[in-house]
Amino acid sequence: MDVDHPQDDQRWDRQERDETEIQRLDRNWNNLLQELRVVQTGVQLLTGFLLTLPFQQRFETLNGPMRHVYLATVGLSVGATVLLVAPVSIHRLLFRRHRLQVLVSAAHRCAYAGLALLGAALTGVTAVVFAAVAGERAAVIAGACALALFTFFWWVLPLILRTRGM
Repeated sequence: MDVDHPQDDQRWDRQERDETEIQRLDRNWNNLLQELRVVQTGVQLLTGFLLTLPFQQRFETLNGPMRHVYLATVGLSVGATVLLVAPVSIHRLLFRRHRLQVLVSAAHRCAYAGLALLGAALTGVTAVVFAAVAGERAAVIAGACALALFTFFWWVLPLILRTRGM
């Protein structure tokens, strides 16, 4: 079975799980909600933390370039928050409209994009914290390490596992 084709997945769900299309969509929606619950609290805490930083005394130690990194990080974190909470709004607006396929598809895309922005925001906040504590060189190294970790564990490894046969 080629797991990269949704029709093969649907056929497998019917044969192995004995699921209807609606049952599959319900299961997909519930799985996605569980995943979003894991990241929503974290991204909201990160955003709140970032929004309070300019009001801290140590914030003044950040130079011009690191302030730009900070502002970009705030934007990424807010964007991640919007995207990772968006499925709730989509669900509310589509509630009782029999649009489960649209809901699951849109929420799936929001989750992907939200995770990408969250990884970028966490990379940025790592750089900002290291800049404030250990200097700009440490910030660049720590940011690069964070980016490498997020890229590998959140994108490369899942894609490798996805392409492997069962």
